[in-house]
Amino acid sequence: MTLSRRSLLAATTAAGALTATAAAPALAQGGPPGRGGRGLRTGFEQLADGGYRVLAGQKVGVVTNPTGVTREVRHIVDVMHADRRVDLRAVFGPEHGFRGTAQAGGSEGRYDDPATGLPVYDTYLTTGQKLADIFTESGVDTVVFDIQDAGARFYTYIWTLYDCMEAAALAGKRFVVLDRPNPLTGREALGPVLHKEFATFVGREPISQAHGMTVAELAGLFNGEFLARPAELETVRMTGWRRDDFYDASGLPWVPPSPNMPTPETAVVYAGTCLFEGTNLSEGRGTTRPFELIGAEGIDHAWAAAANKLGLKGVHFREAYFAPVFSKFQGVTVGGVQVHVHDREIFDPVRTGIGLLVTARQVWPGFAWREDNWIDKLTGSTQVRTAIDAGATTDEVVAGWRAELAEFRRTRRKYLLYR
Repeated sequence: MTLSRRSLLAATTAAGALTATAAAPALAQGGPPGRGGRGLRTGFEQLADGGYRVLAGQKVGVVTNPTGVTREVRHIVDVMHADRRVDLRAVFGPEHGFRGTAQAGGSEGRYDDPATGLPVYDTYLTTGQKLADIFTESGVDTVVFDIQDAGARFYTYIWTLYDCMEAAALAGKRFVVLDRPNPLTGREALGPVLHKEFATFVGREPISQAHGMTVAELAGLFNGEFLARPAELETVRMTGWRRDDFYDASGLPWVPPSPNMPTPETAVVYAGTCLFEGTNLSEGRGTTRPFELIGAEGIDHAWAAAANKLGLKGVHFREAYFAPVFSKFQGVTVGGVQVHVHDREIFDPVRTGIGLLVTARQVWPGFAWREDNWIDKLTGSTQVRTAIDAGATTDEVVAGWRAELAEFRRTRRKYLLYR
């Protein structure tokens, strides 16, 4: 850990430091109601409401990031650390870090948290026995997971969940998952299914591109279908959440799960437009609308016109110009589209992402895939790339994954916890 990062963490957390022996203030009961007057309770709220009985007599470590907060936006680590009923011993940080100081592809390393004094261990890109050894070194009996997901296979926190479950099983630790809403709803699974030979940290196992599951449901799926040695798993469900709920129905505050996921609206499009990471176009990183703004030098109004002609449900495309302040085309004004979702109830993010790829290739001679074929890692196979290169239409590309998606949907159904 560098001195500058330690100073940053200390400066941003020391003012609110809590002592381990202080009594925790009561959590709010209920909070703002969701749609239809239903009050959602997260897994953590259910855990706290039950007096932390699930963790009684256990030395506890928590895998979390800035999204692990109460509806009063107090971090659950701070809350539990201040509560005598919880023996909290360690924190485990994923990509971007526990307190969120790192950009994409980074983490915070090993340090002691200035606010609590707890040791923070880095889990990013650490797997198997090496991660199991970290759990053993920490001295915990139970590993708790509480991170807000974005609903897409290539969002890395669900694979942090997978890796930590595998490591907990190797280390002989209990594993408790505290559930949170899927911001895309849990209606259905969408998109291509990963082929195992394309497994990476943006997709370890054969699930669809938009999985339509909560993290607790995914934990059950991982344990039941994929992990060679299942974890000693316990899940703490939400109450008041239904499968057709978008995030704003929850009454919960939105904390960006990563620097380029600033709003729930970003999550709605991300499962499709993140595919532009696999191209030479900007996916909007370095703008105030990542994954909603997409473009490159030399693109003009023709792309928005072609995309609108596809008649994709629930979405319009606007000719847009922007200059990213970092990432691709840093400081350069580029042309492209802004994705405007006008009816999220019928919007399909994956089909939309494919339609944009197909039309970008048609209207812009400069279109190219990344040389490392990253698109294959994002989509889970060569099918999307090769079909688009062969001139396939949006419908033809989507038809290419229909059978494997139907099979995944059948498997997924066994692990759904909510109606």
